[in-house]
Amino acid sequence: MAADGFLLGTTDAGESLRLEPRDLTTHGVIVGMTGSGKTGLGLVLLEEALSAGVPVLALDPKGDLGNLLLTFPELDAASFQPWVNESDAREAGLSLEEYAAKVAGEWKEGLAASGIGPERIRALRDTVELTVYTPGSSAGVPLNLIGSLKAPALSWETEAETLRDEIEATVTSVLELVGVAADPLSSREHVLLSNLVEHAWRAGRSLDLGALIGEIQSPPLRKLGVFELDAFFPPAERTELALKLNALVASPSFAIWGEGAALDPAELLGAPGKPRAAIVYLAHLSEQERQFAVTLILAKVVTWMRGLSGTSDLRALVYMDEVVGFVPPTAVPPAKKPILTILKQARAYGVGMMLATQNPVDLDYKAMSNAATWLVGRLQTERDKERVLEGLKSAAGDTDVGSLDETIGALEKRQFLLVSAHEPKPVVFSTRWAMSYLRGPLTKEQIEVLMRDRERPTAAPSPVSPAEAVSPIHPESALYAHPAAPWLAQVGGVPNGSRLRPFLAARLGLRFDDATSDIDTSQEWEALYGPLDTGLELDSEVAVDYDNRDFVPNPPAGATYVELPAELKDESFLRETKVAIQRRVVDAQSLTVFRNRPLKLYSRPGESRETFASRADEAAQAGADREAARIRDRLEAKRERLEAALETARRRAEELEADQKSRTATELLAGAGTVLSVL
Repeated sequence: MAADGFLLGTTDAGESLRLEPRDLTTHGVIVGMTGSGKTGLGLVLLEEALSAGVPVLALDPKGDLGNLLLTFPELDAASFQPWVNESDAREAGLSLEEYAAKVAGEWKEGLAASGIGPERIRALRDTVELTVYTPGSSAGVPLNLIGSLKAPALSWETEAETLRDEIEATVTSVLELVGVAADPLSSREHVLLSNLVEHAWRAGRSLDLGALIGEIQSPPLRKLGVFELDAFFPPAERTELALKLNALVASPSFAIWGEGAALDPAELLGAPGKPRAAIVYLAHLSEQERQFAVTLILAKVVTWMRGLSGTSDLRALVYMDEVVGFVPPTAVPPAKKPILTILKQARAYGVGMMLATQNPVDLDYKAMSNAATWLVGRLQTERDKERVLEGLKSAAGDTDVGSLDETIGALEKRQFLLVSAHEPKPVVFSTRWAMSYLRGPLTKEQIEVLMRDRERPTAAPSPVSPAEAVSPIHPESALYAHPAAPWLAQVGGVPNGSRLRPFLAARLGLRFDDATSDIDTSQEWEALYGPLDTGLELDSEVAVDYDNRDFVPNPPAGATYVELPAELKDESFLRETKVAIQRRVVDAQSLTVFRNRPLKLYSRPGESRETFASRADEAAQAGADREAARIRDRLEAKRERLEAALETARRRAEELEADQKSRTATELLAGAGTVLSVL
């Protein structure tokens, strides 16, 4: 064991058992039946982490982890009395005061035996900020899970997969709340909402559930995949989905889900060395609501950790007191994916996860294989033991897992078997006494008492410029930008925004005619000017490519309008502005034409210098080829004439030679006849 580290208890040999903090970056599992001391060991682990300056995010489905706030440095009966159970006192045959004194004595003796004095309890209270968050309730500090779908600070260039995982988890959870079992690949509802959130986040724009409902009805998209949006998901059916979500938002009981502290892991955990314990109390929620909360929280943790630098030290600890139902072996609830992602990836960022359960058979084997540290207590059934032994194979190293069967079966209450890939052999130990009073699960009312004096975060009001007058009455003869207009962000617009500012849209037809270069072409020029609430500035021109689909005749619901200055309402304004824009455009617009003087060649409209140079080179090559062909043809004709003359001369020579041979033969015959006559 390490000489320092987290003190968990003592071995059978009386030695302190300490856990090296960085060992938890490879994650761990605490498993034990009810009454085994599992919750106590978990609280001891959290006390040690917080005392060492490691911040903790603790998910508390049962309500036990709020006991971390029940630390009493004086260890007197008066401190314990408000928190002891009356039923326990009656069962012990004692008055409440007597039972509180008895418990205080037990805690004082137990802590002393563990080498812990009042000063360490006081240090934990004074240095660690302990907060109980209650999503969906104001009993503790409310946690704003849906009030703001805040765009993460990660880059889409490098972290697209992480961002899409968070979107998937968020959309799946929201749809499950309204009874839509949505598959990320085949569900139209999931595909639409995921694309809407991604579209906003890519633009650096945060959403809330209300804005998302508005975008369902008026999406800032025209296509999903290869289909037009209205063909993929018709407007009437989108309205049905919007109504379902709106009913959820309109419910008074759901309003609290959008209030309170922002769901920001960096803020919840605090800075390194100044730890916070963010205990998310979930015992008051339904199973569906717990899945919703855990999924959103852990998806945010994944995104947060991917923005951290790498480290081998334990930077933060995520603890889940009862994981049953969240990462089962076969089913795929929404929370399962972020849990498995943390188990697979968090080590590189120094984030550890510890899962506790009394039902090991309900734990996914993939999760079990990623846990390098196991703390095994008493188990209820042989099936539980078999499942644990199967999981221990990844952490036991060379140890014969089968030999641990008997050891696990002999464990007593508050005794655990440590099996770790970081230790040479398994060790049985007894847990130290917890500094926190283990009174059992806390109710919402008790959480409210504990958190009564804590400041409740409130949302800051949106600033409104006092110089801008707004009106709920829409201007006459105005058109409104469609939320899917592709140029909306260029002019600072927000899809489905409710505060509208006036702009002027201009469209001119331009003709360029030049006989020398044989150019006669027309172009359409379009731009927006504005905002006009401070007057028209032609220098505010933003060239855009718009069409009639980009404007709609009706404003968004609940819109307010920044008013035009009085001079812009005068009838002469548009006439004068039209002339001014025409002059400005005619003076500013030009058509660049490139010329190759030797070739007498001109570029085409819109042709780049490189493309024209390439075309000129091809023309030059073609001209050279034509000239070479003409020279070849001329030389070929001359060659043919010479060959014909040569052939004529050859034939003449052959004729002369034949004539000469004929004359010689005639003369020889005549001589021979003369000789014969003489004889």
